[in-house]
Amino acid sequence: MNHWNELPWHDILTPKNALEVIVRGSLTYLGLVILLKLVMKRQTGNLSTSDLLVIVLISDASQNAMAGPYVSVPDGILLVATLVFWDYALDWLSYRWPFLGRLLSPPPVLLVKNGRINQRNMRHELISKDELWSALRRNGVEDLAEVRHAYMESEGDITVIKK
Repeated sequence: MNHWNELPWHDILTPKNALEVIVRGSLTYLGLVILLKLVMKRQTGNLSTSDLLVIVLISDASQNAMAGPYVSVPDGILLVATLVFWDYALDWLSYRWPFLGRLLSPPPVLLVKNGRINQRNMRHELISKDELWSALRRNGVEDLAEVRHAYMESEGDITVIKK
């Protein structure tokens, strides 16, 4: 018995509504970029369990809004291509227009200057002293006096410049 003949090949291989897939994917992607990049604060570069949970839940919550009721393979490929397009387009636009780049990737924030912790910036970025010291140790720093500058980068990493 050949089960290949029983598959709904026409439904699998025929796109249903390409324009709808592109519009849904574009609106959802751009909406999530705005929500995640502009509203949520950057955090230290480590991905915690709660961060992973948020990513999975956002993915699940946005799936229906983004994909709609598509079932064909071409619709799925078109949706992925739309997401990749917007990812590349925002990078290109950020490079082309520095204002947009600063909006999507905020400038580094000074956490330590000449061995002194900037408490206000630490509070603003929600960085604890333990998190700062963890980053300092990863950079081979044993004493705060060794640090000329330490910055919270836009991706959440902490960069350390020693004296």
